Amino acid sequence: MKLVQLDIERLEPSSSHKSSYVLLLREIGGERKLPIVIGPCNAGSIAIFLESHQNLERPLTHDIIKSITNNFQITVSRVVIHTLREGVFHASFFCFMDGDEEIEIDARTSDAIAIAIRMGCPIFTYNDILQEAGIILTDDYTPAYKDDDLQEEENQKDVLETLSLGELKKLMKEAIEDENYERASEIRDEINRREDQK
Repeated sequence: MKLVQLDIERLEPSSSHKSSYVLLLREIGGERKLPIVIGPCNAGSIAIFLESHQNLERPLTHDIIKSITNNFQITVSRVVIHTLREGVFHASFFCFMDGDEEIEIDARTSDAIAIAIRMGCPIFTYNDILQEAGIILTDDYTPAYKDDDLQEEENQKDVLETLSLGELKKLMKEAIEDENYERASEIRDEINRREDQK
């Protein structure tokens, strides 16, 4: 399977998931974007490093991992987002010591990315994951910050379940044209769920 390298485009508060953030990864040399919803702790860890690149007075967990790998001459060679299951991304990071065989270590995607940016190693995913979960934004995206309550979010999901496949595809096209990539991702997940049931 073909690996595609990704880079971080932006990190912003989620407009539809309270207390969560959207980490938007972009395909290097392509147009596809991969939105990943992450929790506030790892969002903070990623944001602190992206914004300052400075050592904090007290290290965060991902900084400690970097210190351990550096002190024991462990090289983190890459991070791979390898699976998308029921809307959740799964990742691994790969590391080795001098002369030793490379080891794959399972990790939450947000942890793997927080480690990758500290270690300066590349982030990859498989082309089929980008095909399934990636979106294409036609123009520069301007985030629309909303304070949706959880009931409204549940109602929106319930509405998707009542639409036909054709209506869902039309709605997804409109969401992409409106640059509402979170909504497009929700619709894409519903389309994929239906197609998996065939």
